[in-house]
Amino acid sequence: MVDLTDIRDITADLPRSYEVLVRDQIKFRVGQIVYLAVSRDEETIGIGFPREERAAALAAEPDKFFPPRPSDERYQWIQVRLAALDREELRELIIDAWALCVPKKVRAEFFGS
Repeated sequence: MVDLTDIRDITADLPRSYEVLVRDQIKFRVGQIVYLAVSRDEETIGIGFPREERAAALAAEPDKFFPPRPSDERYQWIQVRLAALDREELRELIIDAWALCVPKKVRAEFFGS
């Protein structure tokens, strides 16, 4: 199982990413855009995720993914159970979420293209 330490390790290398504490909840941002939020009990995360792919992910892996709160459904967002992830899956989800909100130039430099 992955935890907050793994999340911090992965986000540490992402350009323009930083951690904030908002109402006792840890969030990771690029500028003012939140791309990852850790639940208060640190068992789940909310993460940036393409809206058009959300329904397929929820249907394919209901033990891993669950829908965001109704107020967050309009955003590119999904909830994930950390117990269902290994470190590589977590890394992929975090980098994909970060890439959704970082400027194209920064993303291209990070991926080396």
